[in-house]
Amino acid sequence: MDIETFRVSVPDSQIQALKDRLANPLFPDELGGSAWARGSPLANVKNLATYWRESFDWRAAETEINKLPQFKTTIQADGFEPLSIHFVHQKSDVPGAIPLLFCHGWPGSFFEVQKLLPILASGNGKDAPAFHVVAPSIPNYGFSEGSKKKGFNLHQYAETCNKLMLRLGYDEYVTQGGDWGMMITRTMGMLYPQHVKASHINMVRSLAPTWRRNPLLALQHKLTPYSQRDHAGFARTQWFLNEGAGYRWEQETKPQTIGYALADSPVALLAWIYEKLHDWTGLSITLLPALHKALTLPPDDYPWTSDEILTWVSIYWFSTAGPAAALRIYYESKHDPNTATHAPSVGAPTPSNPLPQAKIPFVHRDSTQEYIGGPKLGVAHFPKELTVLPHTWAATMGEVIYQSENGHGGHFAATEHPEIIARDLRAMLGKEGKAFGIVKGSNGYVGREAKL
Repeated sequence: MDIETFRVSVPDSQIQALKDRLANPLFPDELGGSAWARGSPLANVKNLATYWRESFDWRAAETEINKLPQFKTTIQADGFEPLSIHFVHQKSDVPGAIPLLFCHGWPGSFFEVQKLLPILASGNGKDAPAFHVVAPSIPNYGFSEGSKKKGFNLHQYAETCNKLMLRLGYDEYVTQGGDWGMMITRTMGMLYPQHVKASHINMVRSLAPTWRRNPLLALQHKLTPYSQRDHAGFARTQWFLNEGAGYRWEQETKPQTIGYALADSPVALLAWIYEKLHDWTGLSITLLPALHKALTLPPDDYPWTSDEILTWVSIYWFSTAGPAAALRIYYESKHDPNTATHAPSVGAPTPSNPLPQAKIPFVHRDSTQEYIGGPKLGVAHFPKELTVLPHTWAATMGEVIYQSENGHGGHFAATEHPEIIARDLRAMLGKEGKAFGIVKGSNGYVGREAKL
């Protein structure tokens, strides 16, 4: 299949249509003193919506996006229609650079790799390992097409990303991901361990070690008192489960219903995503200058700007498959399409169903929190992540060779702290790392042989 260069170029008519929809929004009222407790604050959303309509420059955002080396190719997951897949591909000049797949989640996009690319590109293969970086818009996101068939779950997302890497000539590679990117890359390691040699993740979803499954870790866990950091992590995790997870229940049970609001109303899309950008990185946010004067930014908060927020939201609004399509992964990765409730028609052939349909390969999202052998695993812990768990819990996820504890940062690590993600990758895969030389023939260095 051909690989074509690509540049983002949203038609003027779509930009004007967005401005028209933003011209007469109908806002709800708000209970006094709510701040962020009940969701995105009214004043903030009004300010952002006005700025989006009157001042935000999508063409300037496009210019920044188009500085990235972008391409498209067609990939078909088994049993599904061919999809045009958009991706960033930054190749290093170092012949033995390490192929790295960067995988995003929701409400992020391929654009999360932007700040990471120049840091990794500075690796010259002498002082630091060099990387070839691939960052796709996963199906249903960004400028990739989305499947119109039921059952496109983690298995197919993993299959699509693996086929992309193979098409680019990377038979062995490493991965990095958070959010759905974590689950997709974990699924890739489960399905394609001959290709995925190491993975780094910045979101931990795991269970406490048990005597049956992890006897040595269970003993370590039993003998090690929880630290102050662990107690703070449990509190953050419990906050998310009790107060921050409502979006997930909606998206994984009735994505079509919320999809009407997100597809029809840019204000609804803005409020829906903006809340997550705020809550998943800290407690406050940089908006317009007048509003910013009233806010205090703790040192561990990420200082979102209005332009940055609206670039993220606009990528969803202008996405190829539409903003509602991005929610489908939540449902499809929780509901086995082969069960009686969700399965396609099977049984005796009929005129409308001439042959029984083949079983759709399915991977449940909870499978990614179990032990997955094969790829070496590195883990980055951040205090404002959605689930903040002890290191012994993370060690149950696979052959963990590296863990970093970071005093700042939240869910969008590649945006908030790209230097930490780069540091971890270099520590894992560099000449002193436990995964040095894990990719055959591509250890990241000029003229240096791996010694494993």
